[in-house]
Amino acid sequence: MQAFSIPSNSMQNTLQQGDRVLVDKLTPWFGAEPERGEVVVFHDPGGWLGESPSSGGGIGSAVQEALSFIGLMPSAEDQDLIKRVIAVGGDEVACEENGQVTVNGEALDESDYLYPGNTPCGDRPFGPITIPDGELWVMGDHRQDSLDSRFHQNLSGGTVPVDDVVGRAIVIAWPVTRWSTLSVPDGYDSVAGAAAAVSPAALGVAGALPLVLWRRRRLLDRAVAAADAAVATAAPATDRDEGTGAKG
Repeated sequence: MQAFSIPSNSMQNTLQQGDRVLVDKLTPWFGAEPERGEVVVFHDPGGWLGESPSSGGGIGSAVQEALSFIGLMPSAEDQDLIKRVIAVGGDEVACEENGQVTVNGEALDESDYLYPGNTPCGDRPFGPITIPDGELWVMGDHRQDSLDSRFHQNLSGGTVPVDDVVGRAIVIAWPVTRWSTLSVPDGYDSVAGAAAAVSPAALGVAGALPLVLWRRRRLLDRAVAAADAAVATAAPATDRDEGTGAKG
């Protein structure tokens, strides 16, 4: 985990300026990739932000670098952004003026997080755009105050390489009055992939289930056999010969 401070209003009202979020940096090491609806922190893909700020030196800089080393703060030199993943590689994303954002032809229900009074893309319609493999289309929840993928289409189509993702923001840790988890909104449940695919986790469960059932069956068979043996030992010979012993 690493803590990141929110520097702008681009993710309101999900995130407020000054919030501290905890980012899961471990999951990507196991091959997991960002999914639609997740809030992610990513390095500037190039040109999204201005020049890297100078740390300025001094005690404050030294403290920040020390906290960065143990994961409590980002480095002063880091150029990171935080947005919501709208579409992933292979998806087709679009938004007509005064319309809803669509992913693979399905309109997204963004009512759970869209900033009050905002339109999905009224000020910046786009698409349809097919997202290249290994890339993401990201947008801020405060659409009229977020320089996101819509505004950087002249830079590699406005997409963010998955390799630039630092991790997924999973919880608001500070201030304590705003503590909450950052789950995937229900509005993404209806979006189907461009090519139907089963997630690695689902494949793992599907592969493990037959093995678990087989092991349970073996344990049950062993228990039945043990019970039969116990009954056979304890029962009179005449009962055993007549086959009246209990069958577990």
